[in-house]
Amino acid sequence: MSERSVHAAHDLEPAPWIVRFAALIPAGARVLDLACGRGRHARLFARRGCRVLAVDRDAMALAALAEVEGVETAELDLERGTWPLGRERFDAIVVANYLHRSLFPHLLAAVAPDGTLLYETFARGNEAYGRPANPDFLLEPGELLHVVAGRLVVVAFEEGLAVEDGRSAAMQRLAAVGERRTWPVSLPSDARVR
Repeated sequence: MSERSVHAAHDLEPAPWIVRFAALIPAGARVLDLACGRGRHARLFARRGCRVLAVDRDAMALAALAEVEGVETAELDLERGTWPLGRERFDAIVVANYLHRSLFPHLLAAVAPDGTLLYETFARGNEAYGRPANPDFLLEPGELLHVVAGRLVVVAFEEGLAVEDGRSAAMQRLAAVGERRTWPVSLPSDARVR
């Protein structure tokens, strides 16, 4: 297998954080995979029996999802113009390695009252480890917590230095559910009761 094909295969592996909290999203759920790239999370949730809308501005990346059952694609530039999804609601929204702060109010409004938000992206301090280094693309300490405060119930939050596949990155990760979600939610099996 060439280096390029190894890299391409890795690009399709879902993020461990998203996999860990995937159980918060039931089969049959309508899932928005925002800035999906080649669809690693869209594929994960489609395999789990969800109906996925995979959104990205890169038509070539979306083409990789053309034959994936359970995935509908939309080529949308989320950073220009108005929010393109209107008042549509989703049972879950998944965002990984993407930040455009002006979308936060739209994302929160698009999560169903009993829905789930799984979010993971780079945080301040990442400039020491590579790209992105622009502060416009790095979350401030506790920013995701601040964004969902009073709107969603936080199930899990992590912030700090992550090392995966020998690469280091400053990350912030959040799993949260709507206030109408039956409580308590089931935690992933790797959460130990002591």
